[in-house]
Amino acid sequence: MSRLSWFNKVAFLANIALTILTGIAYVLPFLAPKLYPLFAVLTLFMPLFLILNALFFLYWLIQIKRQVFLSGLVLLIGITFITKFYKFSESNLPATENDFVVMSYNVRLFNLFDWLPTKDVPETIRHFINEKNPDILCIQEYSSAAQIDLKVYPYHFIFMQGNHIKTGQAIFSKFPIIDQGNLELPANSNNNVIFADIKRGKEILRVYNMHLQSIKISPDVNEISENIDVINQQKSQLVFKRISNAFRQQQQQAEIIHQHKMKCEYPILICGDMNNSPFSFVYRNIKGNLQDCFEEAGKGFGQTYKFKYYPARIDYIFADPKLKVKRFESFPEFIYSDHFPIMTRLAFE
Repeated sequence: MSRLSWFNKVAFLANIALTILTGIAYVLPFLAPKLYPLFAVLTLFMPLFLILNALFFLYWLIQIKRQVFLSGLVLLIGITFITKFYKFSESNLPATENDFVVMSYNVRLFNLFDWLPTKDVPETIRHFINEKNPDILCIQEYSSAAQIDLKVYPYHFIFMQGNHIKTGQAIFSKFPIIDQGNLELPANSNNNVIFADIKRGKEILRVYNMHLQSIKISPDVNEISENIDVINQQKSQLVFKRISNAFRQQQQQAEIIHQHKMKCEYPILICGDMNNSPFSFVYRNIKGNLQDCFEEAGKGFGQTYKFKYYPARIDYIFADPKLKVKRFESFPEFIYSDHFPIMTRLAFE
């Protein structure tokens, strides 16, 4: 560092600190959140770490400094993480009669409590679904109070909870549902996971629709940003504690899903709102050997959540290896919930 200017010395120290944080974040997907709950929060900042490392790489490269190798090595090690954040090319294989389309969408109760000033949200969502015409539709935060007409689907399984206003998950299908059920989650959670065994021709597919514990970051009144702006240490600690507690709950829920799907004899499809990043232990546990449809056929950021600071991806469709992922789409321009719809086209291999 003796040949560096004082500014570059400071920059390199910051680069080293970033490398340490990024290295920790790389390891966290392999560590259960209940063991290191506060460190698990770092996985939320992985996209920022990757971007900053890329900027440091360019900064040292332009100056032809050997410090470029540090950020270069970090990016090289994390190349598999980069594809979870951004895809440079997409796949759009030709459609055949064996294809079927799956959509997943957290509809936020169809705007039941008027979070959005837009009128006729349920009807707008219905038109969107009819236009895209998925064969299987998984909805999270479903509300029967919206009275949305989805009669185009002759088969459905809706699981509702609550006393006054019932909410829950729903699976709609153009193919027969031969079995259905819900997974019992710990009593301290209002979330749930349902499944349906869907028969398409000679094939039977197990479809899970999940909605895991929320870390309660509002896109409208973002508590983390408020705490950063106010620089209130006590409030920031409370937010981090709440997030780490949510991660522990998600781990319990992910383990229940993992154990349940391991007993399934059919090809598996998991859809829904995980409320966590693709860099997390929860993601790794639920995905297992399944295919992340965005990674297989998506393009760009694949944003699924209206977050203020970066294009967050917390909604997923995971497909069994026996399925060919032929296309994946997300719809960040369709702003009728705090989440965006995602859709994939699949075929049995």
